[in-house]
Amino acid sequence: MTNKVKTTWKGNMQFESTNPGGNLLIDVGEDSGGEGKGYRPKALMLSALAGCSGVDVIPLLKKMRAEVDGFSIEIEAELTEEHPKYYHKVKVNYNFYGKEFKKSKIEKAVKLSEERYCGVMEMFRQFAEVTIEIQYFEE
Repeated sequence: MTNKVKTTWKGNMQFESTNPGGNLLIDVGEDSGGEGKGYRPKALMLSALAGCSGVDVIPLLKKMRAEVDGFSIEIEAELTEEHPKYYHKVKVNYNFYGKEFKKSKIEKAVKLSEERYCGVMEMFRQFAEVTIEIQYFEE
């Protein structure tokens, strides 16, 4: 399977990227010469990581009959000091909201995404130390 995107310069530091799901604008902040009117390239990588794992976890929870009321993924990533700056430490926080959690099943779903299904997670492991944390919030 091959993925293809097209990214076109729109002026100054802004680009428009077309992928199978639609278009998005990419820009940098004013401190880097941009106007801050689009997604930041490195932050998009973190969104891709969260999205990839999220689309694994939700159907796994459903299949395991361990649904939750709410779910979010927060990622904190640390860049290297030297150029080219890249993420070398990444912490992925899985937050589950609800009542009467089936914790063993939730943890199994996260582990399956982390170790088996999420290709973006595997890509990150090639250049960064990735840590996982699961938190439960009773509603």
